[in-house]
Amino acid sequence: MSSSTVPGVPAGTLLGHPKGLFLLFATEMWERFSYYGMRALLVLSLVAGVEAANPGFGWTQAEALKLYGLFTGFVYFTPLIGGWLADNYLGQRKSVVIGGLVMAAGQFTLAAAIPGNLQLFYAGLILLVLGNGFFKPNISTMVGDLYPEGDARRDGAFTIFYMGINAGAFLAPLVCSTLGEDPAKGWAYGYFAAGVGMILSVIIQLLLARRYLGDIGVVPAAHRAAALAGGDKKPLTPDEVDRLRVIFMLFMFIVLFWAAFEQAGGLMNLYAADKTDRMIGAFEVPAGWFQSLNPLFIVLLAPLFSVAWSKLGEAGLSPPTPKKMMLGLVLTGIGFLAMVAAALESETGAKASMLWLVLAYFFHTTGELCISPVGLSMVTKLAPLRLASLMMGVWFLINFVANWLAGIIGSYAESLGELSIFGGLAGTLFAFAIVLWTLSGTLVRWMHGAEDIKH
Repeated sequence: MSSSTVPGVPAGTLLGHPKGLFLLFATEMWERFSYYGMRALLVLSLVAGVEAANPGFGWTQAEALKLYGLFTGFVYFTPLIGGWLADNYLGQRKSVVIGGLVMAAGQFTLAAAIPGNLQLFYAGLILLVLGNGFFKPNISTMVGDLYPEGDARRDGAFTIFYMGINAGAFLAPLVCSTLGEDPAKGWAYGYFAAGVGMILSVIIQLLLARRYLGDIGVVPAAHRAAALAGGDKKPLTPDEVDRLRVIFMLFMFIVLFWAAFEQAGGLMNLYAADKTDRMIGAFEVPAGWFQSLNPLFIVLLAPLFSVAWSKLGEAGLSPPTPKKMMLGLVLTGIGFLAMVAAALESETGAKASMLWLVLAYFFHTTGELCISPVGLSMVTKLAPLRLASLMMGVWFLINFVANWLAGIIGSYAESLGELSIFGGLAGTLFAFAIVLWTLSGTLVRWMHGAEDIKH
């Protein structure tokens, strides 16, 4: 394992990693608590009747899912702009704090908009979209900056960081859905709790970043790159162009993965609410609680994946990133086969067993762990320094396309039926996995040794 450090990073490690990793873990954990708490409420509060005990906006499922897809899509579009601003003007640390404050304002605006003020609700969503653009690409890029080139710990570090993301995502529905779905309190309480989580994220970053991150994220990446080049702005080398080509080639496969995976917050959320037997004795499990299954599985499984990637890397046996992603597509497809079984069961007239949803989320989680943290790590390995946050923004742009597509796919469930949607997604995932397998050799060559471990 490489024990070298990056200049400007404070000395000392925790569990074999720089302590700054765990500060970024905590910052991201509370930001994700905020986002996923809001996400668990968004569709449900839109479709809730205006005269219901817990009044919402009275939208149809199709209308709500289309807005959900549009919103979650733009959440992943703005990081392209935020990454560019951080690389060239703001630096990553300042961008993270600005984004966090804007997102907190967005959550409190949503709370104030319920019930009935649709224009204010839209304003809250716009604030969330803008704030996320500053926050999202820059927190992830700082994780990569903690490690020197060729450090075997990097994939494992992003998996640990990903565990922080999902610790927040696990807690979020348990708190925000429990408050928001309770007619005695109402949706506004859930959105307000999400805003409190965002404020905690900003406080952690402001109080502890200087101590544990040192110089990481202070100077814009383009300025650092220019200094390393002696003040000259040089063109990209052929190797750098090939490496960027890998990121864009993987675009289509990751779009498909996220378009399928993001059915969790939309179609699968509604399926849990309407067509799943949620009774355990006399207790009815709130529909939003199923949103906690994926992050719970990640918190449980991420340490195993982190250790596995690091150990395989040290031994020279780690599969290259394209093959890890191919495995992720297969595992996600298996998860949708479980949803096919659920749809077949509910078509008999009975409600589907909760076990099918649990099984689907389990396989979706294992697929995600082979794709998302590995992809974040890959971008930091392949992107030229002066484009680091911008390329992380490109990575999240993939999610923009995918979430928009996810909303469209989910909206067809009312006309085509869930069985057709779930079955079609499973078959498409398997087919794309085969294509990626055949392309993996070419993609690895274009990486030009970026994933080679330096001891």
